Amino acid sequence: MSIRMRETEGMNDVLKRLQDWYANQCNGDWEHQFGIKIETVDNPGWTVEIDLIETKWQDTVFAELRTKKDDSDWIICFKRGSHFVGSGDPSKLREILAYFLKAVDS
Repeated sequence: MSIRMRETEGMNDVLKRLQDWYANQCNGDWEHQFGIKIETVDNPGWTVEIDLIETKWQDTVFAELRTKKDDSDWIICFKRGSHFVGSGDPSKLREILAYFLKAVDS
């Protein structure tokens, strides 16, 4: 199996797990006010914000992840209030989502 196929499968797994997490939060009310935002940023890169309000992780402490090798290789993930926030270079979307999922699997 090629590296590209393994990376794709890894992303598919992360997306499936994120979809499942989101579906599990939907209760007829939560999804009308809260959710997940994934956007691009102009430096370039990604930003992810996930609402934890009214979830069992609302008051959970998340360890911060902060790595910057250079302007094209960086990632930052942390919890701000009741929100998970992750940002990273264009290659880090999977890593941001995987970090979040690891935090909520604990």
